[in-house]
Amino acid sequence: MSKEMLSKTRSLSIVIPTYNESKNIVKMLDSLRATLTREMNAEIIVVDDNSPDGTSQTVEEYAKNSENTGYTIQIIRRENKRGLSSAIVTGIESAKGDAVVVMDSDLSHPPQTIPQMVEELQNSDCDIVVASRYVNGGGVSGWPFKRKLISKGATKIAQHGLGIKIKDPMSGFFAFKRHIVNNIKFDAIGYKILLEILVKAKEAKVKEIPYTFINRTTGSSKLDFSVGVGYLQSIWKLYRYGKSVKSNERRTSVHFLSKAGRFYTVGASGLLVNYFVSFMFGAVLSNLWYIYATMIGIIFSMSSNFILNKIWTFEDRTFEPKRTLMQYGLFLGFSGIGAVFQLLMVYGLVELRHLNYSIALFLAVAIASVGNFILNKKWTFQEKVWS
Repeated sequence: MSKEMLSKTRSLSIVIPTYNESKNIVKMLDSLRATLTREMNAEIIVVDDNSPDGTSQTVEEYAKNSENTGYTIQIIRRENKRGLSSAIVTGIESAKGDAVVVMDSDLSHPPQTIPQMVEELQNSDCDIVVASRYVNGGGVSGWPFKRKLISKGATKIAQHGLGIKIKDPMSGFFAFKRHIVNNIKFDAIGYKILLEILVKAKEAKVKEIPYTFINRTTGSSKLDFSVGVGYLQSIWKLYRYGKSVKSNERRTSVHFLSKAGRFYTVGASGLLVNYFVSFMFGAVLSNLWYIYATMIGIIFSMSSNFILNKIWTFEDRTFEPKRTLMQYGLFLGFSGIGAVFQLLMVYGLVELRHLNYSIALFLAVAIASVGNFILNKKWTFQEKVWS
């Protein structure tokens, strides 16, 4: 680190949330020890949600044997498991550094990237530095296809639903100047606190730098159905927040495109719901035949799409039983019509017109989705098409 950078950054706080990470935390702290220097004036804050595997005790023992390292290790032990975002907020509130780094404890985030993150934070006129998997030079190691699909889907929902421009808003590895969150009231819902900072610190300048995410080799992933539900809750909450601070927009074209964007964002969230429910019924909660599990997933995703579109896209908060059931039936019917149209169009373009399958599929999906949106807008939710 340069002397100029040190004059700007008096201290550095590294926040690490943990739950059942006793198999990883010592290796993580060893890696940080090899990376941090005395000149960084750093502190490490480990926030543990009372892990039954003794993670907090392991950190306490490590801290006792790590004197004269040039940095401090603080352990915050919370009595109840209150979630990842909440743990990070607790760590941020305890941080004394001018710069704060947030990272995972499972060795998926390389500490060797921290010096570059802090240097960019100081020398690039930016307020937030995001270690990104999706910029040139970044990547993911060890993820199966389904995990990649979920990550990409969640990223698209955040980008289009919340208007976030960066390529990896789902990153859990980032640094920021402490003062930019001083006036933020955190809701800490879901598992990606970066999203909340990006939405609520709108004027903050953001820079992405590449890194390679390495999938954990020990311990278990915290990604489950409840995490997916929490993510959708946080997206909804942040969307409402963003809407409350925007000025009224009167242009019809903007209203139309806004609703179309929300409609397609809900469709993307349905893919996540479909996957989680199918996985839970097919591999976790029961041993259903995968076809049955997939059918249940489709029903759940179509139902969640209907509810989200009713409340969010078309802002219809009336849940009178007869009217809602009629809307639900129309929504399912139009979705079914769209699916049949898509199949017939793909068949016609490929078999009769000899068009490339990828092109045919793209055209069919595009036309079917536009038709689905317009039909539901006009007939299911009783709105003028151009309004």
